[in-house]
Amino acid sequence: MIRIDARGLDPPEPFERVIDALTKLEPGEEVLLILDREPAPLYRFLVKNRYRYDTTRHDDGRFEIRIWEATTATPPDNATG
Repeated sequence: MIRIDARGLDPPEPFERVIDALTKLEPGEEVLLILDREPAPLYRFLVKNRYRYDTTRHDDGRFEIRIWEATTATPPDNATG
């Protein structure tokens, strides 16, 4: 798993970090992005580029977005949450 804690970063840095991480993903791996806001523009990019994602909003306002290749129908086995 590639973990990116992008809380407090201004756009477009979180987006850029995710794109960089996606280029390094191994088959069966996922990216875990942690943000303090929901990344709607990122969702559009992921769908358009054949990635899947699952978003969890926590009571403290943080969002955790798990991202994996769409060729895997379900999240990788090592997925959390």
